[in-house]
Amino acid sequence: MTLIDSNIIIYAAKPEYPRLRQFIIENVPAVSAVSYVEVLGYHRLTDDERRYFEAFFTFASVLPISDAVLLEAVRIRRQRKMPLGDALVAGTALVHGLTLVMRNTKDFDGVDGLSLLNPFLAGNRDLLG
Repeated sequence: MTLIDSNIIIYAAKPEYPRLRQFIIENVPAVSAVSYVEVLGYHRLTDDERRYFEAFFTFASVLPISDAVLLEAVRIRRQRKMPLGDALVAGTALVHGLTLVMRNTKDFDGVDGLSLLNPFLAGNRDLLG
Protein backbone atom coordinates (compact mmCIF):
# COMPACT_ATOMS: atom_id res chain seq x y z
CA MET A 1 0.00 0.00 0.00
CA THR A 2 1.10 3.54 -0.64
CA LEU A 3 0.77 6.95 0.95
CA ILE A 4 0.07 9.54 -1.73
CA ASP A 5 1.48 13.01 -1.11
CA SER A 6 -0.40 16.22 -1.88
CA ASN A 7 1.56 17.00 -5.03
CA ILE A 8 0.73 13.60 -6.56
CA ILE A 9 -2.97 14.05 -5.76
CA ILE A 10 -2.90 17.35 -7.61
CA TYR A 11 -0.93 15.99 -10.60
CA ALA A 12 -3.33 13.06 -10.90
CA ALA A 13 -6.23 15.48 -11.34
CA LYS A 14 -4.68 16.79 -14.57
CA PRO A 15 -5.89 15.19 -17.81
CA GLU A 16 -2.34 14.55 -19.06
CA TYR A 17 -1.68 11.94 -16.33
CA PRO A 18 -4.20 9.10 -16.89
CA ARG A 19 -1.71 6.38 -15.88
CA LEU A 20 -0.97 8.17 -12.63
CA ARG A 21 -4.71 8.11 -11.85
CA GLN A 22 -4.80 4.41 -12.74
CA PHE A 23 -1.80 3.74 -10.48
CA ILE A 24 -3.64 5.45 -7.62
CA ILE A 25 -6.83 3.46 -8.24
CA GLU A 26 -4.92 0.16 -8.41
CA ASN A 27 -2.98 0.85 -5.22
CA VAL A 28 -5.93 1.94 -3.07
CA PRO A 29 -4.02 4.81 -1.59
CA ALA A 30 -3.85 6.20 1.84
CA VAL A 31 -3.21 9.88 2.46
CA SER A 32 -2.07 11.81 5.48
CA ALA A 33 -4.50 14.15 7.19
CA VAL A 34 -1.91 16.81 6.31
CA SER A 35 -2.52 16.23 2.58
CA TYR A 36 -6.26 16.44 3.14
CA VAL A 37 -5.82 19.93 4.62
CA GLU A 38 -3.24 21.01 2.04
CA VAL A 39 -5.34 20.00 -0.97
CA LEU A 40 -8.85 20.91 0.15
CA GLY A 41 -7.67 23.98 2.03
CA TYR A 42 -6.09 25.58 -1.03
CA HIS A 43 -7.79 28.95 -1.33
CA ARG A 44 -7.89 29.05 -5.14
CA LEU A 45 -9.73 25.78 -5.79
CA THR A 46 -12.53 26.04 -8.30
CA ASP A 47 -15.85 24.39 -7.48
CA ASP A 48 -15.08 21.60 -9.97
CA GLU A 49 -11.64 20.99 -8.44
CA ARG A 50 -13.10 20.97 -4.94
CA ARG A 51 -15.71 18.37 -5.95
CA TYR A 52 -13.05 16.23 -7.66
CA PHE A 53 -10.76 16.30 -4.62
CA GLU A 54 -13.61 15.67 -2.20
CA ALA A 55 -14.51 12.57 -4.24
CA PHE A 56 -10.87 11.48 -4.17
CA PHE A 57 -10.73 11.77 -0.38
CA THR A 58 -13.86 9.63 0.01
CA PHE A 59 -12.05 6.91 -1.98
CA ALA A 60 -8.68 7.20 -0.20
CA SER A 61 -8.02 6.27 3.40
CA VAL A 62 -7.22 9.46 5.30
CA LEU A 63 -4.82 8.52 8.08
CA PRO A 64 -4.97 10.63 11.25
CA ILE A 65 -2.13 12.37 13.00
CA SER A 66 -1.85 9.91 15.86
CA ASP A 67 0.47 9.99 18.84
CA ALA A 68 2.76 7.53 17.04
CA VAL A 69 2.90 9.81 13.99
CA LEU A 70 3.72 12.77 16.22
CA LEU A 71 6.59 10.85 17.84
CA GLU A 72 8.00 9.88 14.43
CA ALA A 73 7.74 13.47 13.20
CA VAL A 74 9.63 14.67 16.28
CA ARG A 75 12.32 12.03 15.72
CA ILE A 76 12.69 13.05 12.07
CA ARG A 77 12.92 16.76 12.86
CA ARG A 78 15.58 16.08 15.49
CA GLN A 79 17.68 14.32 12.85
CA ARG A 80 17.39 16.93 10.11
CA LYS A 81 15.77 20.20 9.21
CA MET A 82 12.34 19.52 7.68
CA PRO A 83 9.08 21.47 7.45
CA LEU A 84 6.43 20.37 9.93
CA GLY A 85 3.98 19.15 7.27
CA ASP A 86 6.63 17.03 5.56
CA ALA A 87 7.71 15.51 8.88
CA LEU A 88 4.09 14.60 9.68
CA VAL A 89 3.61 13.01 6.24
CA ALA A 90 6.87 11.06 6.55
CA GLY A 91 5.93 10.03 10.08
CA THR A 92 2.57 8.79 8.82
CA ALA A 93 4.27 6.68 6.13
CA LEU A 94 6.73 5.20 8.62
CA VAL A 95 4.15 4.39 11.30
CA HIS A 96 1.92 2.61 8.79
CA GLY A 97 4.75 0.94 6.84
CA LEU A 98 3.74 2.64 3.58
CA THR A 99 5.73 3.77 0.55
CA LEU A 100 5.48 7.53 0.19
CA VAL A 101 4.64 8.48 -3.41
CA MET A 102 5.77 12.02 -4.16
CA ARG A 103 7.69 14.15 -6.59
CA ASN A 104 10.13 15.96 -4.30
CA THR A 105 11.89 12.92 -2.85
CA LYS A 106 15.11 14.91 -2.27
CA ASP A 107 13.32 16.68 0.58
CA PHE A 108 13.16 13.32 2.36
CA ASP A 109 16.69 12.04 1.76
CA GLY A 110 18.21 10.69 4.92
CA VAL A 111 14.98 9.75 6.69
CA ASP A 112 15.80 6.30 8.06
CA GLY A 113 13.44 3.54 6.96
CA LEU A 114 11.32 5.72 4.66
CA SER A 115 10.46 4.09 1.34
CA LEU A 116 9.94 6.62 -1.49
CA LEU A 117 8.57 6.42 -5.02
CA ASN A 118 8.78 9.32 -7.48
CA PRO A 119 6.65 8.53 -10.54
CA PHE A 120 8.32 11.40 -12.40
CA LEU A 121 11.78 9.79 -12.42
CA ALA A 122 12.87 8.25 -15.71
CA GLY A 123 12.53 4.66 -14.51
CA ASN A 124 8.99 5.24 -13.25
CA ARG A 125 7.54 7.36 -16.07
CA ASP A 126 5.28 4.53 -17.19
CA LEU A 127 3.14 5.57 -14.21
CA LEU A 128 2.47 8.99 -15.73
CA GLY A 129 0.76 8.24 -19.02
